[in-house]
Amino acid sequence: MSQVTIYLDSETEQRMREAARQAGVSRSQWLARLIREKTRSDWPAAVREAVGSWQDFPEAEELRANAGTDAPRESL
Repeated sequence: MSQVTIYLDSETEQRMREAARQAGVSRSQWLARLIREKTRSDWPAAVREAVGSWQDFPEAEELRANAGTDAPRESL
C-alpha cells in the first residue's frame, strides 16, 4: 500500500472531514473510495441492471425516422 500527501485549503479539508464522518469511514478510506469511483472503467451494477427496463423507450430507428435527410457534404 502506498502513501500520498495532498494539500487542501481549509474549506476543502473541512468538507472532506465532514463527508468522511457522515460516511462513517476514515479520511483515507473516503479518499480511496472517491479515487476508485472517479477512475473506474466499467458501468456500476445498478446501471447494467437497468438495461432494458424501459419497455416504452423507442428504438434508434424510430427516433431517427423523422430526422430528415443530411445536408450534402462539401468535398475537401
